[in-house]
Amino acid sequence: MRVAEIMTADVKVINSNTPLTAAAAKMKTLDVGLLPVWDGDTLKGALTDRDITVRGIAEGYDPSNTKVSDIMST
Repeated sequence: MRVAEIMTADVKVINSNTPLTAAAAKMKTLDVGLLPVWDGDTLKGALTDRDITVRGIAEGYDPSNTKVSDIMST
């Protein structure tokens, strides 16, 4: 089996300035636990559902006023 046969071809990304609430909603809609963080033509990192929970909520960040870039994995 080749990687191309099982990889996702239509990858959805998120901007680093997106609020966590919008990021979480996008993850729910897409039924994914990871979104690549993309700014223009540059991959900045990744945001996982674990980042939102452990780095965001557990640390006391307000999800409405916290940006993806504040807690994403680089």
